[in-house]
Amino acid sequence: MNQILVTEKLYITPELKRKKKIYKFNFLLSIFLVCILISLYIYAEYDRNKSEEVSQEILENIQLGEDNTTANNNILVVVLDDEEQNDQIQQEQEQQQQEQQVANANKTVQTTSGGYRYVSVATINISKIGVTYPILDGETDSVQETEALLKIAPTKFWGPEPNEVGNFCIVGHNYRNRKFFSKVPTLVNGDIISITDLLGRTINYRVYNKYQVAPEDVSCTTQLTNGNKEVTLITCTDDSKYRVVVKAREVK
Repeated sequence: MNQILVTEKLYITPELKRKKKIYKFNFLLSIFLVCILISLYIYAEYDRNKSEEVSQEILENIQLGEDNTTANNNILVVVLDDEEQNDQIQQEQEQQQQEQQVANANKTVQTTSGGYRYVSVATINISKIGVTYPILDGETDSVQETEALLKIAPTKFWGPEPNEVGNFCIVGHNYRNRKFFSKVPTLVNGDIISITDLLGRTINYRVYNKYQVAPEDVSCTTQLTNGNKEVTLITCTDDSKYRVVVKAREVK
């Protein structure tokens, strides 16, 4: 017996045609957007890697003076009168001026592609997370200048000269890719941060606090350190909603 196969004829209505066109358009648009996102990601990674190369070149070219600091923990200083004390203060001031002149002589002015002038004032090393970078300082401290410098290396945000009494504040990008300050949020109390200034002095700072603040909260930059030398590292959280603050104090 012969079987006759009967198939239902599919009628394509105008509504079905419209939905089909919309589907094709959305599909092609999705592919286009994915391609754009991939291209932007590749470019961003290229730009970050290029910034890393520039940062390391700056690091190699930093001129450091010789560390002539002498240990004086075992020296007993006896002040006999006001005149001798004044002479000692004057000698210390003259020494500081000489050191500052040496540091200034080692500063090489450079310019970003956007025309912002800056100098390298120190280097930072955090061996635990593999961080070794120059620390930059701009001329105007404007927001635009700081943003330009942050693309190159960690940048001085506030405070005294490196390794001087006060709170030396440094900001750096969290690119979430192990570069710049991306691993700074993983630091814990007791970790060591080393700062080498242009005089060749290297001082170790031990982390004693870490917390998050809102972007507009700059209380961490206070200079009330009770006469101590401190370092504050500032970067973004992974979602960029808050700032991670890492505080460290000189190891004596």
